[in-house]
Amino acid sequence: MSKRSANNLIGELGEQLVAEWLQSQGWTILHRRWKSRLGEIDLIATTSAQHNPLLAFVEVKTRSRNNWDENGLLAINTSKQNKLYRTAQSFLSQYPHFAEIPCRFDVAIISCQPAPNTYSTTPQIKGKTLSAQGYQFTLKSYLESAFDLS
Repeated sequence: MSKRSANNLIGELGEQLVAEWLQSQGWTILHRRWKSRLGEIDLIATTSAQHNPLLAFVEVKTRSRNNWDENGLLAINTSKQNKLYRTAQSFLSQYPHFAEIPCRFDVAIISCQPAPNTYSTTPQIKGKTLSAQGYQFTLKSYLESAFDLS
């Protein structure tokens, strides 16, 4: 497997963990890896509360030990925030019925470590941990309203 396809797989599994965790918290996942010409949003989720609905655009950063960018936090710089904001605007213009719902930008930080002797093609999720493909993924932190550009 090439390094790029391995990184894509690791990113997808990190996003899967966050999606499962959000669903366990009462969220509904509307889209995974939603794309427009402006960019991509890892997860778009909404609360199912009828009286206080909320829409979250979630950026997932999956990193291994000894990473250079503080577990992905440095990757959410002003340029990345602006790109996510423009992409979210594109989503809202394509789905105008969500435009009246309060929105926020969340960031999920996932730790990825090799998990020897646990290779399985079927992901096993337990709380904030997922084991799959010889890796263990852990939701280290979930930052609600990590940034605001309105």
